[in-house]
Amino acid sequence: MKPQLLKVSNHPINSFNVRRDNLPYINNRWHYHSEVELIYFKKGNGTQFIGDSIKRFRSGDVILVGAHLPHYWKFDEVYFSDEQKNHADVVVVHFGEHFWGSTFLNLPENKSLKLILEKAQRGVVVQDKSKKHIGELIESILDAEGTKRIILLMEALLAIEVNAQTNLLSSMGFRHNFEETENDRINAIYNYSLANFKRKIQMEEMASVANISPNSFCRYFKSRTRKTYTQFISEIRVGHACKLLIEDSMNVKQICYESGFHNFASFHKHFKMITGKSPLTYQKSYLQK
Repeated sequence: MKPQLLKVSNHPINSFNVRRDNLPYINNRWHYHSEVELIYFKKGNGTQFIGDSIKRFRSGDVILVGAHLPHYWKFDEVYFSDEQKNHADVVVVHFGEHFWGSTFLNLPENKSLKLILEKAQRGVVVQDKSKKHIGELIESILDAEGTKRIILLMEALLAIEVNAQTNLLSSMGFRHNFEETENDRINAIYNYSLANFKRKIQMEEMASVANISPNSFCRYFKSRTRKTYTQFISEIRVGHACKLLIEDSMNVKQICYESGFHNFASFHKHFKMITGKSPLTYQKSYLQK
């Protein structure tokens, strides 16, 4: 997708920005910015794209995205319907890495703060129950004033580094360095894949979308994304399967075919390879929460 540089606006009396979003299409595009982003999905489910990582996000998640790391929160279609029961509630904090001064992070007492911001360059997701407490800290920044705003932000970041179980998202090799013409081509590939992943997609078809020869497509895609197109489309399909497993409205074989896999053995293999769990184990882990 074409990453767009966004300018995050700050209130003149504040050193960093915090806001509450209730609309699922706010910044609903592949973008990046010079600020670090700390986001709390109080309500909202969908697919997240962070660097070269594709995973599900769900209500309660806390994620930290480093400066200039492209990302995209694609809310599920249900949030775009007219039903009032399905609405997003997201708190987003944007801050410059050095808004507290150029030497602050080099103080020996701030080793943990510096470390979590270094990890953020790959994207960080909180995995354990501490995300509830961290989410509450993030939400409390909305109503805080003065020095208390900075203290709460520091507490949230320290809680992620010191107290939480976390995973890094994007690979070490990912670099956002596409030229403008390449952005258009990658954008076309991503959008076409998201719209058609439920059926079998031929390489010749994708080569036509990218406007390059079939022999060049696979090599081109891997050189730009650090993964094969087969890996990429499998991640999209598994992400969709995760959504259906959590919703628990179909059996596993139905989910297999609804997600674009054409045999159960292939579905099981790719699901376990990407999530580390079998489909039923994954479903059980969520339904027991």
